[in-house]
Amino acid sequence: MNETILRMESIVKSFPGVKALQDVDFELRAGEVHALLGENGAGKSTLMKCLSGVYPADSGKITLFGEKIAINTVNDAMDHGISMIHQEFALSEQLSVADNIFMGREPVGKFGLTDRKALYTKAQELIDKVGGNISAYSLVGMISTAQKQMVEIAKALSMNVKIIIMDEPTAVLSNREVDALFHLIGTLKAEGISIVYISHRMEEIFRICDRITVLRDGAKIDTLEAKKTTNEQLINMMVGRKLEEYYTRTEHEIGGTLMEVCNITRLDEKVRNASFELRKGEIIGFAGLVGSGRTELMKVIFGIDKAAAGQIKINHRDVRIKHVRDAMKLGIGFVSEDRKLEGLFLERDVEFNITIGVLDKFLSAFNLNRQKEDEIAGKYVDMLSIKASSIQQKTLNLSGGNQQKVVLSKWLAISPDILILDEPTRGVDVGAKAEIYALIDQLVQSGVSIIMVSSEMPELINMSDRIYVMCNGEIKACLDKDELEQNTILKYALGV
Repeated sequence: MNETILRMESIVKSFPGVKALQDVDFELRAGEVHALLGENGAGKSTLMKCLSGVYPADSGKITLFGEKIAINTVNDAMDHGISMIHQEFALSEQLSVADNIFMGREPVGKFGLTDRKALYTKAQELIDKVGGNISAYSLVGMISTAQKQMVEIAKALSMNVKIIIMDEPTAVLSNREVDALFHLIGTLKAEGISIVYISHRMEEIFRICDRITVLRDGAKIDTLEAKKTTNEQLINMMVGRKLEEYYTRTEHEIGGTLMEVCNITRLDEKVRNASFELRKGEIIGFAGLVGSGRTELMKVIFGIDKAAAGQIKINHRDVRIKHVRDAMKLGIGFVSEDRKLEGLFLERDVEFNITIGVLDKFLSAFNLNRQKEDEIAGKYVDMLSIKASSIQQKTLNLSGGNQQKVVLSKWLAISPDILILDEPTRGVDVGAKAEIYALIDQLVQSGVSIIMVSSEMPELINMSDRIYVMCNGEIKACLDKDELEQNTILKYALGV
């Protein structure tokens, strides 16, 4: 495994106004899993897109198995046995698994026609090899996210790849699905296939990676053996400073009860008899396993989904929340767990996304106050240190951390009294996480009350004043600050 098969030397890539990669070196050994680590915007994905042919590098040299090669297109990369599995899968949901695996490379039978039998047989062999547990005849639109990922890996293997690049492969997988993926990665590694693994999840990197290369601001910082480094070392290298106060909490006086949720049951019974209270200037966390009902409860409170029973009180008065606009009028904001699908208009600019909830502040039947709109957007871009070329930059082109800050800005613009944060730091690097924690701390000091749903136990324990634990649609416990221990929370989350 010590043989170096790939060398990227002095790679440079620029976009208008941004130098994304500055003389970056990277090397990969045969049969190794090599992590690429860095904050959002550090250049990880850009470097791998240069390797996989999505972007041609402006300058630099790529050597594969000792020979200099040119990669200007995705087909160039595929011809050299290099394939990248992106966060957004490149699959056609209207076609079968087999058609997706061999798209454009279908086996040909008599008279130049596609040999459908050979197509499905070969596809099924690949699916079985990667442990996809699906039929090659299945429509891709009908299979799970984890299974789609297996189809992408099977597609790569069908091209006899030597290098597979995985970009945030576990972002939307359950723990069981992650275990299955890691088992497959171990199998591929044993066969001599090299894997570049891009992730923000430190525990995963230490679990499966052999070496780690850290990028910061488009430059390579260092390459380290995974077994010889620590979590703290990597964080310091990624952000260029020590994160001694990673979780920011400032002592302040918590006020009286602001919201009371009483015996809420959803129409589909994914939440049953849920009751909790929230005080002014307090952070309450919601812990639980996938499917425990946390997000489903929040969607009822925000008026996205309907309740079959129960009531909500704000400032000791009964309120009726039938629609999202009812919640917003009551001063409730909701940062969704899926910012791309539910939180942002990705094709619109930063300004549009920040101001969409406060149109009444600058738009009337007869007038658009463009200056006021610019002031609102500019205020939150400055407040949250959103890295964008301008407020007119398309939101799609921002890093994940900056996209999340835009979502937060949208809800801060309505001046909420209650802010629901569902997985607020998912897919966000450690530096952006620290900034979001500091912002949350500032908000509660100013009197905003926060409900935080998170699957990251350290995040909940360090940021919450109290934690409610859900299991199978029910709230099983409310734990005070001095009771917040991981084992205790997990016991209630498992229902034992």
